[in-house]
Amino acid sequence: MSGDFDPIRLEILWGRLVSIAEEQAKTLIRASFTTVVGEMEDLACGIYDLEGNLIAQAATGTQGILTGMSVGMKHMLRKYPIETLAPGDVLCCNDPWMITGHHYDIAVATPIFMGDAPVAMVATVLHSSDIGGITTAADSNSVYEEGLEIPILKLFKKGERNEGLFEIIAANVRIPDQVVGDLLAQVAANAVSGQRIVEFMGEYGLTTLQPLARAIITTTEQAVREAIAELPDGVYAYESWADGMDTPLRIGATVTIRGSDLTVDFAGSSPQTKKGGINCVWNFTFAYTAQAVKSVLAPYLPNNDGLFRSFNMMAPEGSVINPRFPAPVMARYIMVGPISSAVFGALTKVAPDRSVAESCRVTMLPFTGTDERGEPFVQWMVTNGGSGARPRLDGYAAMAYPSNVKAVPVEMLETGSPLFVVKKEFIQDSGGPGKFRGGLDQRTTMRLREGTQGFAHCFFEGTKFPPRGHHGGLSGRLAEVMLNGRPVAPKEKYALGPQDEFAFSFGGGGGYYAPAERDPELVLDDVINGYVSPEAATEHYGVVVDMEARAVEWARTGWLRKPPPHPGGAR
Repeated sequence: MSGDFDPIRLEILWGRLVSIAEEQAKTLIRASFTTVVGEMEDLACGIYDLEGNLIAQAATGTQGILTGMSVGMKHMLRKYPIETLAPGDVLCCNDPWMITGHHYDIAVATPIFMGDAPVAMVATVLHSSDIGGITTAADSNSVYEEGLEIPILKLFKKGERNEGLFEIIAANVRIPDQVVGDLLAQVAANAVSGQRIVEFMGEYGLTTLQPLARAIITTTEQAVREAIAELPDGVYAYESWADGMDTPLRIGATVTIRGSDLTVDFAGSSPQTKKGGINCVWNFTFAYTAQAVKSVLAPYLPNNDGLFRSFNMMAPEGSVINPRFPAPVMARYIMVGPISSAVFGALTKVAPDRSVAESCRVTMLPFTGTDERGEPFVQWMVTNGGSGARPRLDGYAAMAYPSNVKAVPVEMLETGSPLFVVKKEFIQDSGGPGKFRGGLDQRTTMRLREGTQGFAHCFFEGTKFPPRGHHGGLSGRLAEVMLNGRPVAPKEKYALGPQDEFAFSFGGGGGYYAPAERDPELVLDDVINGYVSPEAATEHYGVVVDMEARAVEWARTGWLRKPPPHPGGAR
């Protein structure tokens, strides 16, 4: 029992709130003006209590900006306390240090009233297709160059549009119709969520959500702490690496477990960079620390403030994962992979049956230019490489992990922009060998249609440090960028015409456990499907495949897999 709610009633009410948040997300997707939101689902939706604590979030969307918004909501309510807000007010902000780490992510929050009494806050965050400023992260020297910053302001006041703010936003972006359209979609999604909350409260005779919020948060924190307490006390460390601009960047995570307390300390991580927008603010670092902790300890619990209270995180100020203002931050997503990998890597030492090998690095690739009509376009692409293998399953191919954003379907990409997809193909042997194989990388080849011109603003990660395997698993393939069949620098801006072919891949996932432990029949399936070459099957897995018979050559395989003689003779 938690407070006034028995377990069954609590589960029912909790589930209803989660379903309302999910409807909020689906409304945002349907109402959006851009593929970033409507197809990639680079968004987050949540319901908060009157103190700004997250009580329910949509599973649709991406972990990073939802958790960042949970910090941002408290900033919003400090500036506009709940008792000062009125029905019809809508707040807006994209301050990287307050919200989710870069100007592209715009948060819209709405107070919800039952009669004259405020009962909740709801919020949406999305990645805007444009926010002005420079578009090539490699050129960024400070946050001032990275587009329009919107402090915490009222987008609507008692139901009336703040026309001055709308005009400022529209005047500072390249595609105002899409940017403003997505803002209004956020307002609409919040309104739907608010309506459903009031209906829900009336149905169950609730006059306030605060007791329910406390029960949800307390139950979640208790469940996570119980999972922590099941692990042996100790100190577990791991380091991951990012390519950086000129020099590699180290992300070191030390996990300390004492009873039901867990602390993640990033001491020793590289200092913030002066150029390139790689720096990742505290909010976003916390988000992907929480993602790894939750994945290992409580993967099936809905996300809320109880998770955030169940562990501590420390990140040195002035580091690349907690930079000081006004550091460049527009490509902070570059650090998502190294942060997540470092925490998973530390936790795999204490919970090897629940972790995941390193995955391809997160990259977002914007294309800009003019279409056949001479109109400007902005089109984003996202990482779709291999995820790391797991203790019982292979990694996923062509997936954006851990961000959870989706690939834009080719049909929508070509309809909404002058980009033309020549081909998409899995890359053979790109998944890290292991008892469980890393997910395959994918190569995408594109060009512009006739009568158009544009730029690819490259800021690729994982071209120097491959995603590593765990517990004997091997590394996945490196990322690559190619222009007209030749490798090019991964962090540059490239002019493109219809005659140019631009190809890119993001890397394969690392393997889990030693390749020699993989079932030969699974290796055979991989060879037949083209995921693994016959040569790699023999070299890494010790499996010989008869391609004509489409079968394992068991005699030769048995000889290759025979344990080597012990140095001291008989074992």
